[in-house]
Amino acid sequence: MTKNNKCIILANGKPPSKNVLSYLKHKGYTTLICADGGANAARKINVLPDYIIGDLDSIATETIKFYTGKSEIIRIKRQNDTDVEKCIKFAIKKKLNDIVLTGVTGNRLDHTFCNLGIVIKFNNLANIRIISENSYLAPYTGHIQIKTCSGETISLYGINSRTLIKSEGLYYPLENIALPFGVRESTSNLAVTEVVKLNISDGIIFVIRDLKTVIRHDLF
Repeated sequence: MTKNNKCIILANGKPPSKNVLSYLKHKGYTTLICADGGANAARKINVLPDYIIGDLDSIATETIKFYTGKSEIIRIKRQNDTDVEKCIKFAIKKKLNDIVLTGVTGNRLDHTFCNLGIVIKFNNLANIRIISENSYLAPYTGHIQIKTCSGETISLYGINSRTLIKSEGLYYPLENIALPFGVRESTSNLAVTEVVKLNISDGIIFVIRDLKTVIRHDLF
C-alpha cells in the first residue's frame, strides 16, 4: 500500500472552517501539523494536531498543556526560518510532500506576503497549495490541465516578465504573454470549458479559484 503523502499545515492566521477541514480529510489530508500558534486555532475549532512545531513563542501555555500527551510537540529554536517553513521542512522529511497551507493569511500583511513566497521557495520539493477564507491558490508551471466547471472564476498572476502563459478554455485567452507582478494580471477570468489548459514556460504562476466552487464540484 502506498503511504499517504498528504498533510495540512495550520498556521497562526485565520483558520479554515471545520467543513473545509472535513473536506480535506475526505480527500486524504489526514495529517495535521500546527505551526506554533496555529495550535491555539486548532484548539478553538476542536481539532487534534498530529504535530505542533515551531519555536513555541506564540502558542498559549494552556494550549501546550491541553495537547501534551495528545500531540507530538517539537520545539525548534532556530530563527533563520519561519514556523511555517519549519513545518514544511519537517513534512518533506516525513515524505508528506502534498501540502495544504491554512491560516497563513490574516491581519499581518508581511506574514501573508512571506507565505506566498514560501510556496515558490519550496515548489521544487513539494506540491504546496494555500487555502485562505474563500480562496484556493495553487502554483503551476509547464503543461497542465485544470479540471473546472464552465463559468468558474479563475485569476492568474505571474511573478516576472520571463514567464509566458498560453491558455485554452478561458474567456479571456492568454496568448503566450507574461503577467509580471505589478505590471499585468488576469484577475477574474472565466472558465468556458470543463478543462482549462495552460502552457507555462520559464517560471511559476499562481492560479486563484473560489474555494466554495472547488469544493461544491469536487475540483480539488
